[in-house]
Amino acid sequence: MKLVTLFDTSIATENVGDFIIMDAVREQVDKIVPTKQIITLPTHDYIGKEGRRLLRASEYSLVGGTNLLSSNLLKYQQWKFRLSDINYLNNSILMGVGWWQYQNTPNYYTRKVWNKVLHKDMIHSVRDEYTKNQLLKMGIKNVLNTSCATMWNLTPEHCSQIKTMKGDTVVLTLTDYNQVPEKDIKLVNTLLKNYSTVYFWPQGSGDIQYLQSIYSSFSRDVSILNPNLESLNNALCQPDVDYIGTRLHAGIRALQLKVRTVIIGIDNRALEKSRDFNLEVIDRTQIDDLDALINQEIRADIKLPEDNINKWKAQFE
Repeated sequence: MKLVTLFDTSIATENVGDFIIMDAVREQVDKIVPTKQIITLPTHDYIGKEGRRLLRASEYSLVGGTNLLSSNLLKYQQWKFRLSDINYLNNSILMGVGWWQYQNTPNYYTRKVWNKVLHKDMIHSVRDEYTKNQLLKMGIKNVLNTSCATMWNLTPEHCSQIKTMKGDTVVLTLTDYNQVPEKDIKLVNTLLKNYSTVYFWPQGSGDIQYLQSIYSSFSRDVSILNPNLESLNNALCQPDVDYIGTRLHAGIRALQLKVRTVIIGIDNRALEKSRDFNLEVIDRTQIDDLDALINQEIRADIKLPEDNINKWKAQFE
């Protein structure tokens, strides 16, 4: 039986959002390569001797979508591999992968590494046009903007079942590593004004500490959920619930569960998805506009690049 390696971002992670990503990636991989055995290796930890053996035995590797790519691997490398690992990684195929923040053109060393690691012939799938353009600057032409795999089931039929008017309950998220207390306090108090119940879901390991650091500025109490995916799912499955927050993939999970969603854009990920796919995003710098947005009709009208998604999938047939 032929092997395929899946690089899994949910291994050795402090971010529950990685589980949301890998849920979607695994669902798609099971459809794309159903007759092949899938083995997993981490992106957040280095490859060991057994990992190298498995890579050597694999036909190719799939890299589950997250912001793994960057312009300077000597300074920031979210996908953990050593220079000595590169010869084992040269059949890697991207699946909805994105770029880490807005950055300069990749430097010489980084260009050489990505050109060596990424498969020369198979088509790579990236999550937005910005990431595609960064790869094109490095001479990597075999790439399509497909959006992230977490969005591939957000079809017009699915989105038509998402309610358009404000509910009575909202699930809130904040981001521990991207703090703007003045804006985030305004976000929370706007939700407390507009919703009877506000649940806070901690996606990252430091989110609760950040919430506590600004808690005294809230107009009333917020209910804190447990920091696991089951807790988020249960909250989002309540009747008459909305999602509003800075965590992108919590918002994507809400859309998957047919929940009215507004994502607060704090970096390139949500902002580029909004630009490319019409995802409902408000930039945190415009948080004063959130009150009016909450109280108007919001129609989920996501524009998926279906031709690109199908073309990327078809190469595995």
